[in-house]
Amino acid sequence: MLNKFQSVISKIVLICVAIFTSMVFVQMAIYFGKSYLTYEPVFNVLVLICAIILVLLAALVLIRISDDDPIKNRLVLLSLLAIFAIAAIIWIKLVPQTQVSDFKAFWDNAPRALSGKQIYQMDNDYFAKWAYQTGFLVYVMTVVKIFGHHIIAIQLLNVLYQVLILLVMYQLVVKIFNNIKMARLSVLLLMIDLDWFALNSQTNNQYLGMLLFLVTFYLIILNKYWSFALAGLTLGLGSIIRPIGPVIIAGIIVFGIMYLFISNNHLHLDAIWKLLITLAIYFVIFSGAGMAIKSSGLNSYGLSNRDSEWKFVIGLDYNSRGVYDQAMVDRFDLKDTRATMSKKEYSVIHENINYLNSNHKWLSLLWSKNSTLWAQNSTAMDFTGFEKIHSAKTTSLMRMAAYMGTVILIIFSWVGSLRLFKQRFSNNFYLLLLPLMAYAVVQLLIEVQGRYRLEFIPVIAILGSVGLYSTVKFLSQKWRGNNSHNV
Repeated sequence: MLNKFQSVISKIVLICVAIFTSMVFVQMAIYFGKSYLTYEPVFNVLVLICAIILVLLAALVLIRISDDDPIKNRLVLLSLLAIFAIAAIIWIKLVPQTQVSDFKAFWDNAPRALSGKQIYQMDNDYFAKWAYQTGFLVYVMTVVKIFGHHIIAIQLLNVLYQVLILLVMYQLVVKIFNNIKMARLSVLLLMIDLDWFALNSQTNNQYLGMLLFLVTFYLIILNKYWSFALAGLTLGLGSIIRPIGPVIIAGIIVFGIMYLFISNNHLHLDAIWKLLITLAIYFVIFSGAGMAIKSSGLNSYGLSNRDSEWKFVIGLDYNSRGVYDQAMVDRFDLKDTRATMSKKEYSVIHENINYLNSNHKWLSLLWSKNSTLWAQNSTAMDFTGFEKIHSAKTTSLMRMAAYMGTVILIIFSWVGSLRLFKQRFSNNFYLLLLPLMAYAVVQLLIEVQGRYRLEFIPVIAILGSVGLYSTVKFLSQKWRGNNSHNV
């Protein structure tokens, strides 16, 4: 009975994942048609075809390399990681060192905070409204304290985290699918996605946060009391660095109940204790960090979110399709107190909701936001300033190359999501899929930007590795079959 219940839940999750990837695939096709087929369609189609062929050939090489020898497996993995590291460092040299947007706020405030200056002047400033960002600021301050105010230190650390993300993702695929060749393909798909790694030049909290969350997943999959304790630590640190912890926690809780508490047609109470250990340590770490920041005088608001309304002000704005819009910002006086601005924000949220209800625009808004977040160009290139030191033609080609990585991920993750219905894999995969689905749903209501998907691109890459592996095996069988028939 329990197994049947678990099987039904699993099927529902897989159906949701398939619907999600199918929708993203369709939205990608629409966006590609509008953005790349309205000018030079032949050239752009040829670029896409060549990109897919190159990826298939690279995948074929990685699959053909035997996985029987552990030493050979390590050499293949290290080669991939080394190639990526070199490319990532070269990328850093191709973009300006200037920090922009939120990244600039972290970088500029770190030395000021170290010298004892206030990081905000009024209760409606950046670090006062979104005090939770102080966690990453402390990290930046630590880097500056050790290496000096030299952006290259942050950038090289970002490359290190990206390499470690590839490594942890590789290990996750091996654990879930018991397939080293598929693990190689997941690394391949992620390392060629410039949209994913382009922001290593910025003071960006997404890479370190991403790494800590992936390590958390890996530790939980080990399913030991000590690994659950360490998972609480990495989950706490990840949430301090990148404030999407509640989404990760929601996925972990559902996974713990559905796949650890219920296992082999029996209930396992020890799974609940392990889960509680993780959550307790997370709470101690996160709360302790907040109190430490308060007591240090760095931020009297700790790690709180004092302006959660703003994400809904933007996210439910039909005119901007849920994307940051200066016209909306201009409706507010940013010099107002937090209490005054909060009232105004609630008023605008109700105004947005009334508009969506009266004009029946909910479906249109949600469709557009999902496309912006998952199917379109991530706009990561726009935050690097690449266009400031390169020609318009070079910038256009680089943006297209970046988007090709995203397109390839979308295509093969869609194939992979369909293949999961027949593919054998460990239930541990649901530990990655559940937070992905939770994140996709939450983002439908709040502000979206293409770069907000970065944390979950490794999960998409794992799905993509399933699709790429299946596609290469299918094409190989067809090729061998045709050759045999001709002979």
